[in-house]
Formats: sequence, structure tokens, C-alpha cells
Amino acid sequence: MAAGYLDILRARHAARLLTGTLVGRLPNGTAHIAIVLFTRAEGGSYTLAGALAAAYGLATAVGQPLLGRAVDLHGQPRVQLPAAVVSALGMSLLAFTGLSSLPLAYLAVVIAGVATPPLEGGLRALWPSVLKGEGQVHRAYAMDAVAQEIMFTVGPLLVTLLVSLWSPAAALLVINAIGVLGALSVVLSEPSRTWRSAPREAHWLGALRSPGLLALLGAFFFVGLALGSITVAGVAYADDHGRDSVYGWLMAALGLGALIGGLAYGARQWAGAPERQLRVIVGLLALGYLPLTLTPSVPVMAALAALAGVFLAPAIACSFIVVDRHAPRGTVTEAFSWLVTTFGVGAAAGTAVAGPAVELGSTAWSFAVAGAGGVAALIVLLATGRVLAGGSRTPAVVTGSENDRNGAVEPGFSSGHKA
Repeated sequence: MAAGYLDILRARHAARLLTGTLVGRLPNGTAHIAIVLFTRAEGGSYTLAGALAAAYGLATAVGQPLLGRAVDLHGQPRVQLPAAVVSALGMSLLAFTGLSSLPLAYLAVVIAGVATPPLEGGLRALWPSVLKGEGQVHRAYAMDAVAQEIMFTVGPLLVTLLVSLWSPAAALLVINAIGVLGALSVVLSEPSRTWRSAPREAHWLGALRSPGLLALLGAFFFVGLALGSITVAGVAYADDHGRDSVYGWLMAALGLGALIGGLAYGARQWAGAPERQLRVIVGLLALGYLPLTLTPSVPVMAALAALAGVFLAPAIACSFIVVDRHAPRGTVTEAFSWLVTTFGVGAAAGTAVAGPAVELGSTAWSFAVAGAGGVAALIVLLATGRVLAGGSRTPAVVTGSENDRNGAVEPGFSSGHKA
């Protein structure tokens, strides 16, 4: 298992691109907790903190596909680095002006959110130009999903450390400065500088004109909803057991399960079309969420959380492959950015639904939202099975970037076929 991942990291530019992307995404991965801690330190209420965080999240959801399309049209350096700088300036505006003017505070987080660079989609567009063959690209997708779990675990810890050492305002400034450096590392690399998207058909819908991609986005809205609801349900479960640390244990168990599942999924090539694999994985994901409604003792609940997390990273990694197969020619970064946006909007919806579920019912009801989300995602994939199977293309084995003079193109496209 480890040998395959080491082969990827040994590939020229691979470790730099993965590390730079993760560091560059740090501001986005930690924004919500940083905004909440900053708002509370400035004397703002939890309601205001939640509203500012929500404004940032919605702005990010709007900005990602738009910037992803810009990357496909104009290349990575011209979009990624300026966006990272503008996003950092937005958060710096919040750090320096505080809550003295609420309209200005909202403007600051909206600027930061809209300008969040689509580094995540950009990395997936670069993998085929760096790695050898379809198998390594698919393994890189799994490693990418695992790395996300690590970032979302380490990132909040780094924010809280910076807050304890300096202040919430300093944490905002430092995290975003680090993010700019990460984006700079990516765009200065040779693969990023030389990458060009395949020629695209002019269409106002862009990547969204693909029925298969729309089906996938519909399913992953509900996967995001399931995951978002668990974050709220976990807090309610911890309150029921009178210990704040319980929440940390549950989230750590969920992350550990995802880590194990992602590593196992990427360690081998799986038989069958990725679309069929995704249905199986999402079905197992939904099945893993359902036992959480039992809300047993803490040790058992932690074990169930780890089991529920096992299929999350494989589902995400497999979705990357499906996106690659269904994205219209020349829209790969935009398509990946739409997946990020849809997943994020679903997670926000999950947190919004799980809260009332706790208040109107019980903690078990909030975990039931997660189970329902997983089942709904499976239903969407089953209902759109023909669309997903009919519109897919077999990825080409790629050894160079799209602008390679030898004619290499993105996986999922061949030089003789139109979208």
C-alpha cells in the first residue's frame, strides 16, 4: 500500500504540488473556526459569528466555480495567485477593522470567500501532467482525499494554537499569509505555469451542461448534508454526555476511519466502471451512518463513527474520477470546483437541518439526518444510473500536460473526440 503512494510523492513536482495546495487551502479549511473565535473575542454574539461564517461559506460557494472557469480560460498563475492575495486582504480587513462596522465586516468575509482560489480543483487538473498513467492519477485522487482529512484536523488545531499564543486577529493574518505562500508555491511550479485547459466549446453553462456531472452534484449535495449534520449531532451527543472532549473523540474517530478507508481505496485498482463503484461506496456510506442513530455509550459510538468514516474518503476519491469522466472538454477545473461548491452547500444545509432536529426531537434525530442524507445520495445515483453510464468517457492515459507538444491531453478526453 505504502509503495504506491511513495511512488506518487517521488514523482517530480508531486510533493510540492500536494503540499502547496494543502497549505494554500489552509485559510479556507480554517476560516469558519477563525471567524467564530475572532467574532467572540471582539464581543460579538454566537449568532453574529455564525452569520459571518455563513456569509463566508456562501461567498466561497459562489466564487469557486467562477474562478475555476477563469482558470480553465486563462491558466492557473493568472487566477490562483491574485485570488489568494485578494482573499487574504479580505480577511486582513476583518482583522484590522474588527466589528466596529458590521457592513464592513460582512464585506470583508464576502471578499475573502469569493476570492478563495480554486486550488483544490487546480491540483486535480494537474495530476495527469505530473504522474504516469491512469492508475497513478486515481491513486493520487485517493491520497488527495486523505490529505484533506489531515488538513481539516490539523488546521483548526493550528488556529487555536495561534489564538492562544497571540490573538484571534493574529491568527487570521498568519493563516492567510501562509495560504498566499502555498498558492505561490503552486503557481511558480512548472506544471502549473505550463498547464493549459483543452479547447472548450463556448457555452454559458460551462461544465454544468454535462448531465452526468449534474447527477453527481445532486448526489454529493446529500453526501455533504450528511457530513454537515454529523458535526452538529456530535456536539449534541457530547452535551448529552456532559463532556466537551467527547466531540473531539467522535470527530477524530470519523477522520481516522476516512484516513484508513482512503488509503485502502487508493492502494489498488478496482474492477468495474467508477460510476458503479460509486454507487456501492455511497450505499456503504449510508449504511455506516444509520447505526449512529442508536447513540450508544461513548466507546461504542466512537467505534461506530470510525466505521462511518471509512467510506467517506473513498466516496470523495471516486467522485473525482467520475467528474474527470463527465466534465465537458476544457472545463475540468470548473467541474471540480462545482463539486467542492455543491458539497459545501450540502454541508451547510446539513448543519441547518440537524440543529432543529435536536431541538424538536433528540440527538438520535440529528444523526438520522446523516443517515437520510446518505440514503438520498444513493437514490440519486440509482435514479440517474443511465445518465452516468451513458455519458462517460474512458480516461486517456496521460504523461504530460494538456499543452504538451507531443499531444497529451487531460484524462477523460482524447484529441479526436468532442465533448
